[in-house]
Amino acid sequence: MADRSGYQKRRQKMSERVYIKDVAGKIGTEVKLQGFADNIRNSKSMLFIVLKDITGKVQITLEKEKAPELAENLEAVTNDSVLTVIGQVAENEYVKLGGIEIIPKEISVESVAEALPIARKEIPATKKKKAVERSSIDQRIDYRWIDLRTEENQLMFQVQTTLVNAMRQYLLKENFIEIHTPKLIGAASESGADVFQVEYFDRKAYLAQSPQFYKQMAMASGFERIFEVGPVFRAEKSFTSKHTTEFTGFDLEFSYIDSFRDVMRMEENLLRAGLEAVQERHGEQIKELFGMEVIVPDTPFPVVTLKELYRGLEQEFGYTVEESEKGDLTTDAERLSFEWVKKHYGHEFLFVTDYSAQKRAFYHMRDENGVPQGYDLVWRGVEITTGAQREHRWEVLKKQAEEKGLAEDVKFYLEFFRYGCPPHGGFGIGVDRLTMLLMGLTIKDAMFLFRGPNRLTP
Repeated sequence: MADRSGYQKRRQKMSERVYIKDVAGKIGTEVKLQGFADNIRNSKSMLFIVLKDITGKVQITLEKEKAPELAENLEAVTNDSVLTVIGQVAENEYVKLGGIEIIPKEISVESVAEALPIARKEIPATKKKKAVERSSIDQRIDYRWIDLRTEENQLMFQVQTTLVNAMRQYLLKENFIEIHTPKLIGAASESGADVFQVEYFDRKAYLAQSPQFYKQMAMASGFERIFEVGPVFRAEKSFTSKHTTEFTGFDLEFSYIDSFRDVMRMEENLLRAGLEAVQERHGEQIKELFGMEVIVPDTPFPVVTLKELYRGLEQEFGYTVEESEKGDLTTDAERLSFEWVKKHYGHEFLFVTDYSAQKRAFYHMRDENGVPQGYDLVWRGVEITTGAQREHRWEVLKKQAEEKGLAEDVKFYLEFFRYGCPPHGGFGIGVDRLTMLLMGLTIKDAMFLFRGPNRLTP
């Protein structure tokens, strides 16, 4: 009975999978590993397989003469086939992957991969083989699940996880509540344009452009501090390196603020917390695989009015725009602002304030001169946020909606403010755009699955 119990314990232990990152601590023991065959070298007497899981890579070394049956079973194995390997962890100073190899006892082929339809990376030429060009991003998106197996792509989503979790934890410590708002709504979130219309039984509905209205409903509900991480939909026919029709938004709203500058302070502290966590956990890997430095920003971030920024860009770069365009920030001005803020402040972030009321949403509070009480935040030359103090007074808000011709469309939203609502403000950040800028990529590369005007699959 005791022998059987010991046998069962050994079997149970053997069935527990070990991650490749942990094999260095198991020299001389038998382990069970599972992953993809990342590379195979098959010679007359030896078979080498580089096995890859989400945590790393390790070499499997098989002497064919010592295990002829096992070697024969592996003749048909291809790159990207899925394997389960049971074997001894051994030290070998000649092995490039950490000086460790696995001497296999059993190898089960869980799934054989066909020849891959894309080249995930550029392969330089050798004496025997021609160079292989990397497939285009659109070809790689067609087979995104294969493309995502690379170290770079898997690191990117580990980084995104760290970033979002650090920001979430920061807000939880600041007494925020996480909510989940509807994405099917009865009226456009911000204006009548750029929304996806869907059939909803016997009437029309829309996909939410943002959780804006419901974030503010939470303020009227007395929640005081809320955030949400969820999908956002924009029906924009944009074909740029930073636009997408669906993305993940990180939105927050909080009450009892004195001005929009309280919102700016909240955002700079939030981003600092997120980037601090990323730098600490992934900074070296990001530099190694993407060539990008993760810089934890000093606070407070630099602040400039839109008028001052245009003046500065004209003086520094000779950049000018028509007077009619000076109420908003152009794409070129965004890009040039990075050089400007680096030169004058040694910083990557820049708050830009004092936009034209015509260019801002109707729910932004305005001062006595009609200037919206909000800002854009630009990081590395790309706008990542529009934030503001909201108008919480029903009469004023109704008037501003009427000015934009939206009073009827947002009738339900205006009701939130008729029964008492504290002063409040907030902002939204695109998680995918943050990821893109962290890694120095385009939006197509930085998303798990990109959606655009011409892309609805896979």
